[in-house]
Amino acid sequence: MEQIILVVHLLTALAIIGLVMIQQGKGADMGASFGAGASQTLFGSDGSGNVLTRTTGWLVTLFFATSFGLALLASQASVEVDELGLDIPVEMQQQAAEEVVPGSEDLPQLEEDIPAVMGSAEDDLPEIE
Repeated sequence: MEQIILVVHLLTALAIIGLVMIQQGKGADMGASFGAGASQTLFGSDGSGNVLTRTTGWLVTLFFATSFGLALLASQASVEVDELGLDIPVEMQQQAAEEVVPGSEDLPQLEEDIPAVMGSAEDDLPEIE
């Protein structure tokens, strides 16, 4: 399913690029208003804009739909792994938890009880007059 959506996504992107390259810019309308470009267009002076614009709109909608579908498929396929992506056996995890790091005896140890704050915060603030 993912391969089909990816192929449709890429073909849609290429079609959008092709249609945008075919379309004339807004500056080309000035020459057509004086009669210079209307005789050389395939759909007449006004016809190509509507057809190409509508087709581009539908292709853009299809492109966004396939983008959303690919994003959903990618989020469902993702799996949580540890930092390095390595599988660590349970025995090694238990052994690492029991080991004492060399030099950790010199580090200060935190007390289990946290001392309470004396007084309130309002007593420490100066009064503004």
